[in-house]
Amino acid sequence: MTLDHPFTQISHTGFVTDQGFLEGPDAARTIGPFVRDKAVRNGDKRFVEVAGRAQSYADIHLNSDAVLAGLQSLSLEPGDHVCLMMNNSVENIWCWFALCKGGILEVPINTAYKGYLLSYIINQSDACAIIIDADLAPRLEPIASELPNLRHVIVNGRVSGLDLPSSIQVHDLASLRSHRSPTYARTQPSDTSVILYTSGTTGPSKGVILSHEANLNLARHCVWLMGYGSDDVLYTVFPLFHINAKYTSVMAAMEANASLVMDQRFSASTFWDKVRAKGVTAFNYQGALLLMLYKQPPRPDDADNPVRIAFGAPCPADIWRPFEERFGLTLVEVYGMTEIAIATENRPGETKVGTAGKESANFWVRIFDENDRPCPPGVAGEIVVRPKRPNVMFKGYYRQEEFTLDAFRNLWFHTGDRGVMDSDGYITFIDRMKDCIRRRGENISSFEVEAVVNSHDAVLESAAYGVASDLSEEEVMVAVVVKEGQTLTPHELLDFCQTRMAHFAVPRYVRFVAELPKTPSQRIQKYLLREEGITPDTWDRDAAGYRVRRE
Repeated sequence: MTLDHPFTQISHTGFVTDQGFLEGPDAARTIGPFVRDKAVRNGDKRFVEVAGRAQSYADIHLNSDAVLAGLQSLSLEPGDHVCLMMNNSVENIWCWFALCKGGILEVPINTAYKGYLLSYIINQSDACAIIIDADLAPRLEPIASELPNLRHVIVNGRVSGLDLPSSIQVHDLASLRSHRSPTYARTQPSDTSVILYTSGTTGPSKGVILSHEANLNLARHCVWLMGYGSDDVLYTVFPLFHINAKYTSVMAAMEANASLVMDQRFSASTFWDKVRAKGVTAFNYQGALLLMLYKQPPRPDDADNPVRIAFGAPCPADIWRPFEERFGLTLVEVYGMTEIAIATENRPGETKVGTAGKESANFWVRIFDENDRPCPPGVAGEIVVRPKRPNVMFKGYYRQEEFTLDAFRNLWFHTGDRGVMDSDGYITFIDRMKDCIRRRGENISSFEVEAVVNSHDAVLESAAYGVASDLSEEEVMVAVVVKEGQTLTPHELLDFCQTRMAHFAVPRYVRFVAELPKTPSQRIQKYLLREEGITPDTWDRDAAGYRVRRE
């Protein structure tokens, strides 16, 4: 197959060192040339199958070119910001790579967002356009008047009669695609590729600014760590609005000249049948996924599967080795986050069960006390990191300079996570110091849960916090003080929440209290609520048979 394009083909003289660093004078260091390089190299080889639809390397490249040409027909240009609110699909990947090729900053949005949080991200990111799936597009109608900078809504799929202001033009993605040659931006490795929003702690969500080279570094380091090759078939169920699926699945598979299978939902009961049918050799996991698989009834053919290795965190220490033995694979546990990618890693052959491994080749990692003094081995403190190389971590929080400066105080990035380092340099994650709830792989801002709950007319104040889950990580609990003279039931509160927040953020546990514990300066003492946990007067939506809708 020949790719006809006016731009010079990229040579293949780049190589990756034994620690996952890209070297070589002509190796792609930005995502646009990277995608084209892989299309030239692999042509009609199947690259990805998403929800049953397959695309070759060449398909992905040429279709992303067509999308970019269409976007440029709308006068979108390098430096513009465009939101991407789409479920896992080949169109999502086309649009993502189109934006990268055109030097247009991508702003992925969680497909569960609606209302306040959706309008906040569109506005805070300075987006002038949004590409959105048809079934999600109606969510823009109730907030459209709050989006003064939005000029274009580009819809993937059939939708009619969107009630939007005349200042916002609506386009059909399929019709917008053009076969004219697009203009590639002359991007630099340090140029921003994406603003990824991560849950806020004491305030709204923060936009993590990541460069082209930071994202490529993550993909390449993942390939080196996992030993991926061109014969591998990767598998993920994680969404493309998270760093995990984007750079450790899609771009990692592309870097390895491998193939990828993506689904939109996880099913523990059909997982192993799926990986057998697709010849999957590696998959990513987060949160409760491993525990859900482990709790499935044992089968005599559990180890009869093609998977050799899996990447993620956290795996409960007590099932780590039993899981590997039962299913005949190796688990590779790491520690990281959107801002810093892979900070620590358990390399195959150097694994210490129950830990997140040693510092990676990209970062120095330390444990600091409350005064930013190093803690001795065995003493818990905050996990802090510092890059060993340029462009391996985020550049800051978008338009939130005060948070950026605070996070980098004393020239170390403060993760807000508590951990401990042993005498061999292995890090064990303990818990989150920051006011954030981790549920089944999702970071949930307690601030944003409280913002919705407190907007109910009957609520005086509330506190959202995490409590232990039987599936690992946490469940969302909220303590609520009702206004004097008002009444409110848990059902009424959750009905209110469902229309105003992501389904995964809707509290499982509700507790009505006369007052919240506070400091003399009137700050809520959430640690006391966490210590009390699930009390006898706590209402549990699961026990009550209440079901949260996924919309």
